[in-house]
Amino acid sequence: MEPETQFIGQSAAFQDAVERASLAASLDRPVLVIGERGTGKELIAERLHRLSTRWDRPYVILNCAAMPETLIESELFGHEAGAFTGATRTRAGRFEEADGGTLFLDELATMSMGAQERLLRAVEYGEVTRVGSSRPIRVDVRIVAATNEHLPALVDAGRFRADLLDRLSFEVITLPPLRAREGDIEVLATYFGQRMAAVLGWEEWPGFGPRALAAMEGHDWPGNVRELRNVIERAIYRWADPEKPVDAVNFDPFASPWQPVVRKGPAPADGGSAPTASADPAPPAAMALPSGPVSDMRAAVDSYERQILADTMARCRFNQKVAAEALGLSYDQIRHALKKHGLNQ
Repeated sequence: MEPETQFIGQSAAFQDAVERASLAASLDRPVLVIGERGTGKELIAERLHRLSTRWDRPYVILNCAAMPETLIESELFGHEAGAFTGATRTRAGRFEEADGGTLFLDELATMSMGAQERLLRAVEYGEVTRVGSSRPIRVDVRIVAATNEHLPALVDAGRFRADLLDRLSFEVITLPPLRAREGDIEVLATYFGQRMAAVLGWEEWPGFGPRALAAMEGHDWPGNVRELRNVIERAIYRWADPEKPVDAVNFDPFASPWQPVVRKGPAPADGGSAPTASADPAPPAAMALPSGPVSDMRAAVDSYERQILADTMARCRFNQKVAAEALGLSYDQIRHALKKHGLNQ
């Protein structure tokens, strides 16, 4: 499936961020895009370029976190032949490649202090100098940078240059996490669900069942839209009956009664602990006990039992035999328990 390039969402928080990006696009100034992982920082950066006067010029991307500290300056500014071991020929850096266009610096906060110092000069004077050269090169580049860190706090901690932050923060667009985008979870889930159903050749889109929708609305989505897309696509392809609404979602693809359990092995010589993997089945996740006084013990126990059954069935993809083994029950016992609590649908 092709990468997602559209903006899907109707919440006020999301629309405000998109509108601010559209407004800032026409100004030839640096922009910082802040947001948790999976919130769409890359899409906002591309929008800033496509709606700018530089739309027909190069759009160059550099993920700062993917570059070792020893190579990031060479990647940004280029190098001359013989500048360091392995530099067999002269190479232009990302600034030169982006001349006239936009340079998107992802994971900006991971950049070393040395690279920050050279970046500051490039932003301030429009000049870069290749590693191993003393001759500056004029470049015309608009910088858009993204991070999931709070940069002012990094400045206070001495990990980011205050003067560089001043020059890059003409406009700061902070993207809301998915949990704060009221009404967008179902909109996005339906969009991704319809696309995945089409990929699988389903004749019609059956929608989601109430159990799946409730589970999605109650999830915290630490991975935001990227996580949501994975969850939805996984749920669609695992669903056995395309004619019925999809009513089961699995948030953790690693969940399994037989997943390895990390156990502490013999302590190594340095005094630390060496975790080892065991193939023992993972116990069911602990449930939250009722808080405060219990006025009806039988009802409280029944509610707790139902919660355990529902959670285990979801983790076992609603396979009764697997769930029975995970709970130490016989097949007949779990069927009786599911019927008792109305979970045998």
